[in-house]
Amino acid sequence: MAIAATDTEQTSEGFIRGLGLLDSTMIVAGSMIGSGIFIVSADIARQVGSPGWLLVVWLVTGLLTVGAALSYGELAAMMPRAGGMYVYLKEAYSPFWGFLYGWTHFLVIGTATIAAVAVAFARFTGILIPQISESSYIIEPIRIGSSSYAFSLSTAQLLGVVMIALLTWMNTRGLKLGKLVQNTFTFAKTGSLIALIVLGLFVGLVWHSDVAAANFSDLWTIRGNIQTVGATTAGDTGATLASLLTAFGMLIAVCVAQTNSLFSADAWHNVTFTAGEVRNPKRNLPLSLLFGTGGVILLYMLANFAYLTTLRFEDIQKVASDRVGSASADVIFPGAGAIIMAVAIMISTFGCNNGLIFAGARAYYAMAKDGLFFKSAGDLNKAHVPAWGLIIQGIWAAFYVLPRTVTTAADGKISYGNLYGDLLTYVISAALIFYILAIMAVFVLRVKQPNAERPYKAFGYPLVPALYIVGASVILVVLFVYQTTATWPGLLIVLTGVPVYFIWRAVSAKSSTVEPS
Repeated sequence: MAIAATDTEQTSEGFIRGLGLLDSTMIVAGSMIGSGIFIVSADIARQVGSPGWLLVVWLVTGLLTVGAALSYGELAAMMPRAGGMYVYLKEAYSPFWGFLYGWTHFLVIGTATIAAVAVAFARFTGILIPQISESSYIIEPIRIGSSSYAFSLSTAQLLGVVMIALLTWMNTRGLKLGKLVQNTFTFAKTGSLIALIVLGLFVGLVWHSDVAAANFSDLWTIRGNIQTVGATTAGDTGATLASLLTAFGMLIAVCVAQTNSLFSADAWHNVTFTAGEVRNPKRNLPLSLLFGTGGVILLYMLANFAYLTTLRFEDIQKVASDRVGSASADVIFPGAGAIIMAVAIMISTFGCNNGLIFAGARAYYAMAKDGLFFKSAGDLNKAHVPAWGLIIQGIWAAFYVLPRTVTTAADGKISYGNLYGDLLTYVISAALIFYILAIMAVFVLRVKQPNAERPYKAFGYPLVPALYIVGASVILVVLFVYQTTATWPGLLIVLTGVPVYFIWRAVSAKSSTVEPS
């Protein structure tokens, strides 16, 4: 009877506190693990040039992510209500800063990521069903004038839209269904990743020991031609092999490579959006952040060790379509690796998108309650979930599946990319700014609200939060200097929220004066 009572406990807002520690941890882990860990190591390998530096990149990502989670837990336990980072920035700085984050999350960070994961799901489904492809068009690309953009609808895009619609609908049905899907798929994909790691290490060390010996006996020697990290590097620091071997050159390379690894470890804080639905949140939120991020980062590190025991580093750098996980699985299961990994990534991306969709709408709920988002997003349906917030988020995310970028090669051949890919590249640096501000909020609120209840205090305070702020700031500065074209547009995206904030605030104030008291 006690268990049933806790599952139906309502907050003053109307949410049901039905998420336990396991459920919350599954949201953290499930939102983090998508398709990135199976792909991005190839690009990182080209950027840093050696097995040792590949592992260093992931180690830095791990330290930053876990350090942030250990610090962020103080805010989560201190303010256990729906909204997450939006609420923390609002309380520490002002509603303006909270809105800028929430707006950017809606405009790009959350919704474009949902679109990207949905299309990744469709791409790997295409390995099993060849008719599902980004080049199998239902509606051929329609160019927007003479611009570099177009709209299309391929079978892969259609499947991506259907996936978003299905998961959005399922999450409007209530908390129980949403967490059931999340727990089931997170267990399944975590098991798949563990199997890849264990079998990869076993097969690599026992049957392909020459590969491991080649990679680990010479960890630091640069292999191949390292990718440049932007025009500024080439011009100002002379991005030659010699300069990249210097400490400064490798610092730049490692920092730039973080755009891949940090993106693969992103969404670790999404569980705090759902704080209003977590049982005993003052205990379970900090613990879920620790267990979720710590467990995923450990798996990410071990996965890269598995790659390095099954594939020569030079092969990782040039693997087809960057599918390192598939190539490693093919070593373990010759001839069947691509299909096995496709199924694993389909499970992974489905669970990842459920977590992103489930949590994201709670941020828009908190904004709507403050009069800074569509009013309907602040209402709960009969199932005690923000259905209109989920629907608005789903529509915008589904829209992102359709626009294409158009590139014309020197020979006149036209190729198509995805707009959300460019947008996510732009906002990685902007998202890092918000993370820095959120961890700084631990210090700010210790001053502004010294007597507030803090059931959990940031581990290693003030050292651990300060180290995160310094480390993330160094990466941020490097990105703005050496990846200019890929970072400054992110600030413009954030700044679009400035006029929107004042417009929404004015509309909200006007409506409050019109409505009867």
